[in-house]
Amino acid sequence: MREIVFDTETTGLDPNSGHRIVEIGCVELVNHLPTGNHFHRYLNPERDVPDEVVRVHGLTRDFLANHPTFAEVVADFLDFMGQDAIVAHNAGFDMGFLNHELGRLGFPPLPMSRVTDTVQLARRKFPGASASLDALCRRFDIDLTVRDKHGALVDAELLAEVYLELIGGRQPGLELMGQKSPGNGMGCEQGGTLAVQVRPPRAHAPSPTELEAHNAAIAKIKNALWLAGQESS
Repeated sequence: MREIVFDTETTGLDPNSGHRIVEIGCVELVNHLPTGNHFHRYLNPERDVPDEVVRVHGLTRDFLANHPTFAEVVADFLDFMGQDAIVAHNAGFDMGFLNHELGRLGFPPLPMSRVTDTVQLARRKFPGASASLDALCRRFDIDLTVRDKHGALVDAELLAEVYLELIGGRQPGLELMGQKSPGNGMGCEQGGTLAVQVRPPRAHAPSPTELEAHNAAIAKIKNALWLAGQESS
């Protein structure tokens, strides 16, 4: 199963007011695990970048002027995305900008039915708690030192780790118990795993009585493979 964790940086909050994407970052997951394959582009927004936004992501108009426009990378971007599922944090924002950019170029929008919103996942899993990316990274002990400023690729990489935790932790497809139930005797604390008692290997051979009982049980099985092996030997 292939999924794309996706994030953008923009010149503002509303594409309908003329704001544009200035950075796209995508991280590929297969069976919920990062493959190391990613798509990352800085984009020339063909407009100014407000100072208050530069303070958030650090991308100035002069820097972005030396990079391609969205129209120049859209084919590579859509090829990377394919038809696979998309994961985004506050997906309505990023998908709104993305589909606005696609619409400007005559491309059909990417449907929200393909998108998993990690904000919604977090709010269902931790009702009443902050669902910001920073808060979720702190909750799951994910290192935030790489995030000096907001950046689409950095945030997509962090979000991939958060997403994995939200769907069940470091064991793909396994939803670990969220908390210990009183009196269940299973020893599963929040965020932990079940304690399993492992018996050491038997240090001695079966007794004649045990062998006789084993052979008697095998004899009751029709066309038992074990008997066939003994006869052929």
